[in-house]
Amino acid sequence: MLLKLGEIVLKGKNRQQFERLLQDNIKRAVRDLGIPMQLRQREGVIVLTLADGSTPGGSMPRGSAAPGSTAPGSAAPAWPACGAVDGAAAEAAVDLLAERMSNVMGIVRVCRAVRVAKDPEAAIAAAVELTAGRQGSFAVRARRRDKRFPVTSAELAILIGTRIQQEYGYPVNLRRPDTTVFVEVDQSEVFVFTEGMPGQGGLPVNMSGRALVLMSGGIDSPVAAYRMMRRGLRCSYLHFSGMPLTGPESVYKAYGLVRELDKFQGGSRLFVVAFGKAQQRLASSGAGRLQIMAQRRLMLKTGEVMARRQRAAALVTGDSLGQVSSQTLTNITALDDAVTLPILRPLIGLDKTEIMAEARRIRTLSISELPDQDCCSLLTPRQVETRARIEDLRRIEARLDADDLAEELAAAAQEHTPGRP
Repeated sequence: MLLKLGEIVLKGKNRQQFERLLQDNIKRAVRDLGIPMQLRQREGVIVLTLADGSTPGGSMPRGSAAPGSTAPGSAAPAWPACGAVDGAAAEAAVDLLAERMSNVMGIVRVCRAVRVAKDPEAAIAAAVELTAGRQGSFAVRARRRDKRFPVTSAELAILIGTRIQQEYGYPVNLRRPDTTVFVEVDQSEVFVFTEGMPGQGGLPVNMSGRALVLMSGGIDSPVAAYRMMRRGLRCSYLHFSGMPLTGPESVYKAYGLVRELDKFQGGSRLFVVAFGKAQQRLASSGAGRLQIMAQRRLMLKTGEVMARRQRAAALVTGDSLGQVSSQTLTNITALDDAVTLPILRPLIGLDKTEIMAEARRIRTLSISELPDQDCCSLLTPRQVETRARIEDLRRIEARLDADDLAEELAAAAQEHTPGRP
């Protein structure tokens, strides 16, 4: 299996650090599966092979069969022969590994390749076998990483394309082929593949530090969390429920959302704060039209306390400019004033349709659309202030000792680990 890298290859002197972290994340992503495997770093690609944990796959001299193949020139699975894993079990293992790899941040494409001897005829035979029964046009893309290989990339592409056309009569279309055959000549072997599944791209999680996501039960905040993980942040999550004024439904949703997002990083932590009584105190203080803004500032203050305890360097929210009345530029500025930590808003320029499309793709939309009573809908005034003044909000907070209240709320937070069995 070939794991294609994206922007990591552009990191210059720091590239090895990114690659080492990505390899650690790959191993962590499959640790619970118990599948023995090996990783090999190549230029812009990681080669993942199955192994029995005791006998690593060796290099193949020219003209010899790939481990697991029956003869030179025949296609072989992209893993070493392993006595403990039969063909069907190996195929199932690779399917599972491919699915896990497609969710690892930093990988742009997962390619199920066959590995053959480092010989032009072996590559040709594998390509012919892989294209059997295809429909429409085809093209061949060859890449020769090892310049000692006896034919150039262009020559190898011509040889393979000619043989495929002779065997099946497929038309050639170099611009928009229906099937593309990829051939990569490595240092000790040749990889041949025709397709791959898209990965997440971005940077390896943990590369950019830690952040705390204010996780509602809605559509936006899970997408914001995903986008920040894709930029290398490890995310923890803080959810505010309306309990004891509401039921636990929003907590169940937050748990489900974090469990779904956990596939992108592993080891996620969810903290839940019962926020209902704090909302009542804000309402009793005469917040009026500023109720929503005062609530959100208190949430951010609580989040800042939690973030510092988790050594997180930023808060993340799902704000989108102008999407709701509380997300005007003036109000966003007033929210920034509540804390000293930076507030990251990766969705700030997206509209609801774009956010929903991404939520559907990462499979959080159906969970977000489940019914619940969100704490933000409690005690909502008939009119919400769209141009909140920071001085007015500070006066409300002074009456409540908001900083002390945030400390109390953070101390009472309950921790959950949705990603663990």
